[in-house]
Amino acid sequence: MKKLKANGNMNERIDNVLYKFRSRMKSYPPGMCPISLYRSLLQISMNQSCGKCVPCRDGLVEVDRMLQSILNGSADEEVVGKMRKLAQMIAETSDCAVGISAAHLILDSLEQFADEYESHVKEHRCITNVKQTIPCVTLCPAHVDIPGYIALIKEEDYSGAVRLIRKRNPFPTACAYVCEHPCESKCRRALVDDPINIRGLKKYAVDMAHAELVDNPVKNVSTGKKISIIGAGPAGLTAAYYLALMGHLVEIYDEHEEPGGMLRYGIPDYRLPKEELDRDIKAILAAGDIVFHGNTKVGKDISFEEIRQSSDAVYLGLGAQIGNRMPVNGVDSENVIPAADFLQLVSEGKMTDLSGKRVALIGGGNVAMDAARTAVRLKAETVHLFTRKRDDYTAVDEEMIGAMQEGVRFRTLLSFLNIESDKETNSVKAIWLQPEIVGAYDEYGRVMTEHSSNYPYRFLCDYLILAVGQSTDTASFEAAGVPTERGRILADDECMVTGMDGVFSGGDCVTGPSTAINAIAAGQVAAYNIDEYLGYHHKVNVDVEIPVALPNPCIPTGRAEIEMKDSYERKENFDPIELPMTYEEAMRESGRCLRCDHYGCGALKGGRGDE
Repeated sequence: MKKLKANGNMNERIDNVLYKFRSRMKSYPPGMCPISLYRSLLQISMNQSCGKCVPCRDGLVEVDRMLQSILNGSADEEVVGKMRKLAQMIAETSDCAVGISAAHLILDSLEQFADEYESHVKEHRCITNVKQTIPCVTLCPAHVDIPGYIALIKEEDYSGAVRLIRKRNPFPTACAYVCEHPCESKCRRALVDDPINIRGLKKYAVDMAHAELVDNPVKNVSTGKKISIIGAGPAGLTAAYYLALMGHLVEIYDEHEEPGGMLRYGIPDYRLPKEELDRDIKAILAAGDIVFHGNTKVGKDISFEEIRQSSDAVYLGLGAQIGNRMPVNGVDSENVIPAADFLQLVSEGKMTDLSGKRVALIGGGNVAMDAARTAVRLKAETVHLFTRKRDDYTAVDEEMIGAMQEGVRFRTLLSFLNIESDKETNSVKAIWLQPEIVGAYDEYGRVMTEHSSNYPYRFLCDYLILAVGQSTDTASFEAAGVPTERGRILADDECMVTGMDGVFSGGDCVTGPSTAINAIAAGQVAAYNIDEYLGYHHKVNVDVEIPVALPNPCIPTGRAEIEMKDSYERKENFDPIELPMTYEEAMRESGRCLRCDHYGCGALKGGRGDE
């Protein structure tokens, strides 16, 4: 018994070490040299080697020596070639997965980072001036000064926190509710316990200081320039906000009655209450000379050429609001609807009841979760969500968990075949699904599937929602000469539309459907590039003093999560589902921040990210 107990303790100790190691790997900072990172991963594999086979035991050591010489700048192209051949030999002759996987790791790095290897060999340095950056700031698409506003929250300066967020992101409230918080994924606090709840702290700040009551930065003197923006979604409104602060006149055109785009018409009220979104929009429209033209569809109510001729620059922030359909029989049947269209109808009050309906839904992204949870709130009898692969579940974990708690039923390894319609009513009657089995992984690490020998599966439903992507309505712009490819507007890294002087574009209509924070980042970049195009170099300054950073004792502390209403309560209506963070939780959570903007590598100097 003592021996068993000792082994148990040893296993527990190993598990603890592995947990801490995983957190360290997860916290690798952005900006690290990829070759250095791959060498670290190789050394992990070397330490796992049992030493019985020569390729793994001796070969990995030799590969590590070659990598070291490449990093030191003492290697030539011949060394890289030898390392490739050695890695191929190890992958083919090792006795177990330790050597095989380690060799494939190096071969993958040679393929993915060929330019880095070339730079190290020829220039004896990384391809760019690689340096460890502040993870949360770097991974926020808008590069918001996150440590700065967390420090302001700690000092109970909530208005200052909102103003600092607005320096990079004019939607502090909307993002506090719906942002996918990529900033948390590499938080260095994970080295101690868990990442900082950045979105939760932002939500606490906007709860304490409503955005429309917080002063905007002082507007620059009028430049006499006019910029027209087509699309009043997060990208278009963000561009309008910064351009107006720079002193330009901005006119916004949108086909909807109210501004907001998919934030208003694509995100359900239980996630983002419209009154909360309006707080941000009121502040944006008050930032300067901004004129909003609602119920105005470009190409119908006004021509693109007319807008272009009356403007010094034009920004196309069209978004991607058209839900995709699938090329299968019966897709035009009654009660078959794309998820984006379904959510828009609900937001406009045109669809209010699904009582007694059996709803089937194809897709596994965030839009699919929104549609499924909305159907639950419309009193659907059942809601089933189907995907072909587990990898198709791309929604954030909390959205999937929330959907499960509210009664959405998840079915995986079923590929969608076709729709069976009622001949008399032309309405959906059932869908046919083919059972799948998992297969090999593809080159991107995604598991592939193949048809099972089981017969196709017939699933009865009264309503089918297709959450299989969205596209942009570009027809009228293509007719006006705007270049597109596969339904997306062609624009360069500076947001300039290819071959069209003075026309810029960004967000979902360029990249394809993405998140709100990515659209906001695109609008911000476009605003500054439009300003440069017009011959200016304005900066948006905020009068906020960041508190002094104090040493953090790094005492392991639990992460304060945003609490939810009980699932049985929240699924009954569209009221907000999140409960406010308490003062004590906010103070403790903000106190967990390690202030990477001040301590360690990547510290912000002087202008705090303006460089």
